[in-house]
Amino acid sequence: MQSLWMLVASFLFSIMGVCVKLASVDYSTSEIVAYRGMIGMLMIATLVRWQGGTLRTSMPYHHVGRGLIGVIALWMWFYAIGKLPLAMAVTLNYMSPIWIAAMLLGAAWWRRQPGLTWQPVGAILMGFVGVVFLLRPSIHADQVIGGVIALISGMLAAWAYMQVRQMGLMGEPEYRVVFYFSMTCAVAGLAGTVFSKSIGAMGSNAQNIVWHHLDTKGILLLLAIGLTAAMAQMAMTRAYRLGNTLVTANLQYVGIVFSSLWDVLIWEESLAWLSWLGIAVILCSGLIATFYNAKTNTAPMPSDAISSE
Repeated sequence: MQSLWMLVASFLFSIMGVCVKLASVDYSTSEIVAYRGMIGMLMIATLVRWQGGTLRTSMPYHHVGRGLIGVIALWMWFYAIGKLPLAMAVTLNYMSPIWIAAMLLGAAWWRRQPGLTWQPVGAILMGFVGVVFLLRPSIHADQVIGGVIALISGMLAAWAYMQVRQMGLMGEPEYRVVFYFSMTCAVAGLAGTVFSKSIGAMGSNAQNIVWHHLDTKGILLLLAIGLTAAMAQMAMTRAYRLGNTLVTANLQYVGIVFSSLWDVLIWEESLAWLSWLGIAVILCSGLIATFYNAKTNTAPMPSDAISSE
C-alpha cells in the first residue's frame, strides 16, 4: 500500500512543480513558499475541523526540527536551481534516497544491528542511474559551490524524510506533520519576502520589491500549488509511516518521470533516446523495489526505527 501512496505523492508533486514553474513568471520564490504554506494550513485546518480531529501535539520540538530542516533544504534547493543547470541541480537533489540508505546502513553498523539487504539499496542506486540518463547533467568549475549546496539540500531532505518516518512511528498523524510544516513554510516565505523588501529598500529598485497583484490566473496557480503540496505531503508521510523506508524512498524517483512527461506535454520539449532509457531504468527500479517489498512482506526493519534525535 505504501507504494501506491508514494506514487500518488510523486504525481501530485509533479503537478505542483508545473504550477510553480508557471507561477514563478509573476511571483517571487518567497511569495510562492508563503502562499503554499498558508493554503496548506487552511486546507488541513478545515479537514481537521470537519473530521473532529485536533492540531494539539505532544511533540512540538519534533515539528520544529522537521520544519526548520525542511525549509532550509527548500531554500538551498531553490538557490541551487539558480546557480546550476537544472539537470545537475535535480540530479544532486534526487540523491536523498541514497543518503537515506547511507544513514540506515551507518546506524545499523553503529548499533550492530543486522545490515540492510542489497535489493532495496541496489534498486535505489539503479534509480539514480536512471535519473542521470534522463537528465544527462553537466557542471563547470564555477558551479562547484552550487553543486555542493545542492548535495547538502538532498542530504537535509533525506534527514527530513527520516524525521517524518520517526514521527509516524511515534503515532503522530499525517495531517499534523503536514500542518506544522506548512506553517513553517508560511512563516519562512513571509520572512523571506520582508527581508527581500528591506534589502531592496537600500537600492534603487525598492519600489519593485512588493507583493504582486493576485489576478485570476495567479489565484488558481497558487491554490493548486498549496493544495497539491499539502495532499502530496500527506500521502508521502503515510507512505513513510506504513512501509519500508528504502522502498518508499526509491519510489520518489518516479516523480522525475512525471515531471519530464509534463515537459513534453505542456512545453513540447523533446526527449532523446537516452532520456527514454533513463525513464525505463527508473520504472524498472521502482518495480524491483515494489516486488521485493511484496515478496518479503516485512514489517518495518529494526534499522527503520532509528531515532532522528
